[in-house]
Amino acid sequence: MAFTAADVKKLREMTSVGMMDCKKALTEADGDFDKAIELLREKGLAKAAKKADRIAAEGLVKATVCDECGVGAIIEVNSETDFVAKNADFQQFVADVANVVIKDAPADVEALKACKMGEGTVQDALQEKVLTIGENLQIRRFERFDNSTVNVAYNHMGGVIGVLVGLEVSEGLKDNATVKELGKDIGMQAAAMNPSFLDKSDVDEATLAKEKEILLIQALEENKTAAKPKPEQIIHKMIDGRIGKYYEENCLLQQAFVKENKVSVEAHIKAVAKELGGEIKLVKCVRFEKGEGIEKKVDDFAAEVASMAK
Repeated sequence: MAFTAADVKKLREMTSVGMMDCKKALTEADGDFDKAIELLREKGLAKAAKKADRIAAEGLVKATVCDECGVGAIIEVNSETDFVAKNADFQQFVADVANVVIKDAPADVEALKACKMGEGTVQDALQEKVLTIGENLQIRRFERFDNSTVNVAYNHMGGVIGVLVGLEVSEGLKDNATVKELGKDIGMQAAAMNPSFLDKSDVDEATLAKEKEILLIQALEENKTAAKPKPEQIIHKMIDGRIGKYYEENCLLQQAFVKENKVSVEAHIKAVAKELGGEIKLVKCVRFEKGEGIEKKVDDFAAEVASMAK
């Protein structure tokens, strides 16, 4: 599969590896991005980065929890420009749609559009906003947590990132301010560190097997140039130790807590629970980043001006 200079540039931005190495990896991988990243990692050039696409679309992410019922929701609504995200009318629309999610518990985006909002439906309100704002607007996705958990919302950078946290707590802690503060801290952690999994037990076998394969190739390459090469059976044991590092980087509960990096998030939760004399368990966490995974049109202004001059 052919690839372009723009593809090489994109791979460089995704991996922080030099342009020539990225070009070689794409050539060897026949233009396959995932395979190229694997090759770069096997050579020890790329970090164990998540295979996240570049953030491209504009709009707003909103996480919120109802003060009365405790139900939580997080939603992403996309627009064509970032200017719209700063529009108070658009921000209110996103907040109103999130409240519909809380109230009506729709099954999916299409069901949400059919829900009542004002004197019409959410779809009616969306179409009205398209006319008044003058841009194409899309309700992309949402999640809803019922009130069986203590739900906490965290919003970062004015709606660029939103996180909804669900904590399972013992009866006496449901309205505890310290629990709510803990939820905010976990939300901030997820926003900053973007974990791929909640807990190490959530890592599927295929992902784990692929990670071990990459780590083994790295270790074998390192062993070739080592002053005192290790027996292969020792290298296999080393991989089991290194996989712990993968958990610490990619699993929320195993990550170092951002406010006190000498303890994990899991250990911090246990410490807070002990201090309060109850039980606290992180059971749900959803993180949305606006536009993640959506390809944005890149305008070539030079070409546009040239075409206008003809």
